Order: sequence, then C-alpha cells, then structure tokens
Amino acid sequence: MFVKRNRTSSLDISRALYLYFLGLSTRSVSKAMFFLHKIRRSHVAIWKWIQKHHPRKILSKSKRISEFIVDETLIKVGPEYIWLWVTIEPENRQILALSISKERNIFVAERFLYSLIKIHGKHPVSTDGGTWYPQACRFLKLDHHLHSSLEKSLIERKMQYIKDRTESFDDYFPCRMRNCKLMHVQNWLNLFLDYHNKYVIYT
Repeated sequence: MFVKRNRTSSLDISRALYLYFLGLSTRSVSKAMFFLHKIRRSHVAIWKWIQKHHPRKILSKSKRISEFIVDETLIKVGPEYIWLWVTIEPENRQILALSISKERNIFVAERFLYSLIKIHGKHPVSTDGGTWYPQACRFLKLDHHLHSSLEKSLIERKMQYIKDRTESFDDYFPCRMRNCKLMHVQNWLNLFLDYHNKYVIYT
C-alpha cells in the first residue's frame, strides 16, 4: 500500500526559507513549520529546498544609490577559504551584490565593480583602502574614496552579519568535489541576498 504525500506548496517553502535566512537551523525550521503551520517536513527536506531554490530575479536596479560601499572577507567552504565580495548602499542598506573568488587582486575587483555598473550605473566607490580598488576604479572611471567612520560602521556590521550566517554554511553544504567551481556556494549566496533584501534589510 502506497501512502500519498501532499505536495508542499510554494508558500510553505517560502515560509521555511524565510525562517532559515532569519537565522534558524534547518532542524529549527522543521520544528517551527510544524508548530506554526502544522506542516510536517524533515530538516533534510528543508535542506533540499535551499539547495534547489533559484530566485527568479536576484538583483534589481535600486532607485536611490548615492555610492557603492565595498568590502571583502574570507569565508570557509569545505577545506579551503574563499573571498567573499560585498557591496551595499548606505540609504536603505540593501546588499547590491555578492560574489566569490579564490583570489583577491585588481582583476577580480575590477570584474566585481563592472558587474555593479552594468546593473546600477556608475556611482562613487567607498573602500577600506585595499590596494586593488583604486586602480580598478581608475580603469572603470569611478570616483574612489576611503570609508568614512559611518561607511566603515555600516559595512562592518553588514559583513559581520553575513559571516555569522555563512558560519553554518559549511555544516549544511560541505564541498566534497575536487576542483569545485563553487556554483553551489554562489546559489546559496544568491538566495541569501534575495531574502535579505526582501525581509531582513536593517542589519
């Protein structure tokens, strides 16, 4: 005798993803879904939803951008560390872009900034003074300046928030492939960005 399982609605999947990106573990999301909505799904099912979900539209052009506040940090994926590049804007503190690379140099910085220009146009760039930024900005004809105390505070808070969320990333999404292209990491970051800008902006 086969037991027919009810298909999980897209609304319930969205609720689960929302809870996950608020900071709950997949096990806690599983418990919360049953407690709040009487939806019984395992933490493994929720893990699979996160793996498979692809936002239809990740980045949209923001109407008000005074500048790009840019920074980079190391995050751990499997046995290695990779560079995470982040851009926010100071008005509503949205994350404008997230990107990853295995190296940190002027060419990666230039490619990252160029991807911002394609979506949001040209705006002044604020950085922490990394030597790879000024030359990249000159090549792309972008005004560059060092972080003010406010800009430094905004980007540091956002970077810490992102690092706190990615600390559990390797627990749930370990990379076991040799010469991994890190597409699974970029997909997770895209999903994180999508939910952050919709629901969790002021961090």
